[in-house]
Amino acid sequence: MTERGGANRHDRKRSWEMSAQNLVTQPQEQGNAPQLPADMASRLTDPAVWADEAGLHELLATIRAQYPLAIADVPGFRPFWVVSKYQDIMEISRQNSLFHSGDLSAVLMPEEEYQKLAGGGEDAEKVHRSIVYMDPPEHGRYRMLTQAWFQPGSVRKREEEIRAIAKKTVERMRAAGGTCDFVSEIAVHYPLEVIMNILGIPDEHYSRVLRLTQEVFSVADEELGREGDDTFSLGSDNVFRDFNAFLRPFHEDRKVNPRDDVLSIIANAQIDGQPVPEIEALSYYVTVATAGHDTTSSTSATALWALSRSPELFRELKEDPSRIPALIDEALRWTTPVRHFMRSATEDYELRGQLIRRGDWLMLCYPSGNRDEEIFENPQQFQPGRTPNKHVAFGYGAHVCLGQHLAKLEIRILLEELLANLDAIEPAGPPKYTKAIFVGGLKSLPIRYQTA
Repeated sequence: MTERGGANRHDRKRSWEMSAQNLVTQPQEQGNAPQLPADMASRLTDPAVWADEAGLHELLATIRAQYPLAIADVPGFRPFWVVSKYQDIMEISRQNSLFHSGDLSAVLMPEEEYQKLAGGGEDAEKVHRSIVYMDPPEHGRYRMLTQAWFQPGSVRKREEEIRAIAKKTVERMRAAGGTCDFVSEIAVHYPLEVIMNILGIPDEHYSRVLRLTQEVFSVADEELGREGDDTFSLGSDNVFRDFNAFLRPFHEDRKVNPRDDVLSIIANAQIDGQPVPEIEALSYYVTVATAGHDTTSSTSATALWALSRSPELFRELKEDPSRIPALIDEALRWTTPVRHFMRSATEDYELRGQLIRRGDWLMLCYPSGNRDEEIFENPQQFQPGRTPNKHVAFGYGAHVCLGQHLAKLEIRILLEELLANLDAIEPAGPPKYTKAIFVGGLKSLPIRYQTA
């Protein structure tokens, strides 16, 4: 990881609230549990490794084959189990009462950062508390606030609005004159415009929201992260404070002037008969904005990457757009924008013949699960017609991505409009990937194209 602003590193409180009653402050003794070799474990904690797609998947394939469930013991980090096999990821994900998100950090972070967070105490300032880090029964109560809004029937009602944004996006490509960086000029903008429309944030705030969403997930990438932010997986408290300060006026307005948007739903919602606390409401908005932006843009870019490399695929989908959904699922499997989530065991549990002890920390390694040779035939090949394709790019179980149907709808509409308006597309340079261990994907995709 590139160090930036190191002198300020330990002056910050981190942005999660721990469940103090369940907190385990020291990892359990692991006995004879299998250990991941030190070099492999160290590479897993290096964001630069996650920007090298070929090298990353070579590493993960070796881990799956030789150390399918093993402990990574890396200096500076709490030891954690690396869960690399698809079925193991599924088994853990379907048991949210046994494997918690909120007792320890739900994303990988160095031990010293974690101790800073865990030692904050009840009076510590809370700047972010997302449903991603909640456990039952609280998680379900918060998720239900917007679940109906994100169901397939509900998001389809937005298709006309989304298609208008997609058409505007295609016109932006037409105006670019036949060459562009599809990620920085197209892919990051389209889903953000959609999510701002859904939240109800006016267009004039676009540049600010774009910058904040990038600063949340791209902290390790010098080109995308905030200057001086050296936190490991997510943006610093200062990023979340700035996001909260931006969103607070909208939150206050929707409480008295509700509209047909997600901001209004959350601002006026109640949990157990009480209004949603402000920090939880603001965090909900941030989660919707960031998760709905980065993951969709990464998958859209991967689909264009595939089309640019195969004139035959481009022609076939142009002639038969009904094949687009299969391409989207393969792009999701291939990219897996959410690289991991962490879970902690609430009691002893046997998995793959190994004893996971109460308090143990586990990394659900989704890109590895999505290339598991036992589940996917020829997993290292991009196959746009792959069937079945039961990837875990959206997670699984109670924490499965709330916006998965919206994301697929957005990408489908964009691809339909692109294929209808382009006659040809090809690479114009090598792609580049984000240095990010939590949420990542393509950050640059130069292309040449001919408009219809």
